[in-house]
Amino acid sequence: MKKRFLSALMAVLFLFTMTGCQNTSSTEDQTNTGDGAAVTEETGTDGPIQLTMWAEEDNFKMLEGMIESFKKQYPEEEFEITLEVQSDATLRDVALGDVHGTADVFHFPDDQLNSLVAGGILEEVPNAEEVKKANTEGSVEAASINGTLYAYPMTADNGYFLFYNKEYFTEEDVKTLDGVLDAAAKAGKKLNMELNSGWYMYSFFGNVGMEFGINDDGVTNYCNWNTTEGTFTGVDVTESIVDVINHPGFLAAADGTFIESAKEGTVVAAISGVWNAMSVREIWGDDYGAVKMPTFTCKGQQVQMSSFTGFKMVGVNSYSPNVEWAHKLANWITNEQNQTVRFVERNQGPSNINAAASDEVMKVPAILAVIDQSQYGVLQRVGNNYWGACTAFADTLIAGNPDNKPLQELLDILVAEITASTVK
Repeated sequence: MKKRFLSALMAVLFLFTMTGCQNTSSTEDQTNTGDGAAVTEETGTDGPIQLTMWAEEDNFKMLEGMIESFKKQYPEEEFEITLEVQSDATLRDVALGDVHGTADVFHFPDDQLNSLVAGGILEEVPNAEEVKKANTEGSVEAASINGTLYAYPMTADNGYFLFYNKEYFTEEDVKTLDGVLDAAAKAGKKLNMELNSGWYMYSFFGNVGMEFGINDDGVTNYCNWNTTEGTFTGVDVTESIVDVINHPGFLAAADGTFIESAKEGTVVAAISGVWNAMSVREIWGDDYGAVKMPTFTCKGQQVQMSSFTGFKMVGVNSYSPNVEWAHKLANWITNEQNQTVRFVERNQGPSNINAAASDEVMKVPAILAVIDQSQYGVLQRVGNNYWGACTAFADTLIAGNPDNKPLQELLDILVAEITASTVK
């Protein structure tokens, strides 16, 4: 430190000599600036490393433990790591709105990756090969663009499947949607599904031979769900959806209402995901069951319901003033040890290969169900126009098609809105 101060002082004296014609006030300012530079350097080197992490509040207790273990990993350093509440679902919008105000480290679902990279917030993971080898192929693919890894895979369970109460259903019942609905209705109960969400509605259209996805521009969609050709037409699928809506055992309700309805006893099955697994286990106890999505009846045939598969990951803000340490922290909280902690404490399915292969993970019905369903799912890569279009379409069907529009016309409107240009 003394050496640094002398170097700074010599620089000031040299500057004073070179500018001897300047007045005393100006020279004093320069001397003060030189002094300040020495102090700033000391603070930057010897002060605590400051990092901010955004996450959902439910994970705070778990993350606090991970942060403490990270500090122990680097005992020679002093850290100030702050946790702040931020919903994973809205991370992209908040981050793109203020890149410099975004946390150093943050959690987000895989469908936000493209936007965050395009916005310059994410940069290539420095130890990419190490991270790729440690995690499942699907999670690595979800965290990559054109083979370049931009985030640290954290979970591999962000999909959906069928929860059911074993008191009301046999193993045979839950193989088909008809079986689930009939058994629920017989008991005066319901199957809950958020049908007017494009995330769940995809389950009817995803495995019937139709095309849907995002174009190369990364913004607009292609879709032919209104097709009049093929083994199944758009009208065939829509008629199946209408039959489900009209079944006495079906309840079209938001995913967020599932747990409360299960507590009340009105809902005994639901299409949902692992985020509800711990609550379901508490409510149904030993009767808690979970399996892949059932088949549904379309044009007299049984068709396996599809799904969007999803992963969650941890990103590092490329604008972070401590970006190297931010990468180390992100790498730490997503390593094998801490993915195991996530599973034990929060029942979140690991993307880490070793953690996912543990005997304990293989005993959890929800984790097994999402793994089994993944063979019938696709990565969620869609343009924004998809969501509102699906909600409007499903809301019309749930309301009983009050204007009595032909189903083909409703499908044509749906596809036109899904594939619409974003240029106004």
